[in-house]
Amino acid sequence: MPNWVTLVQEEYLSRLPKDFSVELIEIKPEVRTSGRTTEQILENEAKRITQSLKKDHLTVVLDERGRSISTMQLASLIKDEEELGRSIDFIIGSADGLHHSIKQLANLTITLSPFTLPHGMVRAILCEQLYRSYTILQGHPYHRE
Repeated sequence: MPNWVTLVQEEYLSRLPKDFSVELIEIKPEVRTSGRTTEQILENEAKRITQSLKKDHLTVVLDERGRSISTMQLASLIKDEEELGRSIDFIIGSADGLHHSIKQLANLTITLSPFTLPHGMVRAILCEQLYRSYTILQGHPYHRE
């Protein structure tokens, strides 16, 4: 990831308390070599993504064709899953997106924007939204409506 992504990620995640933990699992993207199709590349990435998922977690895929939700709805989703004792796995695709098998196994597919965004930017925005959701749940004035 470019340095700015890491800086934004660290800034927002460092603000979260230990009991609102976020674990980043970065799957190394497949090497783009000649002779391999995008489908083959995405399929190999999907295998590694699937291996990192936890069966008892809610799986949320971020995709520009997903359902649009507000920050308040994200905070509510986090609260609901916490009350059920479940964690959430957010999946961000590589430069080529995600294999259809990953999209099919998702419990929920959401979009941060109808724009196609670089995956690093999605990570930065998601980290800020996780922090913002936390502040909403705590009644902190960071979020304004």
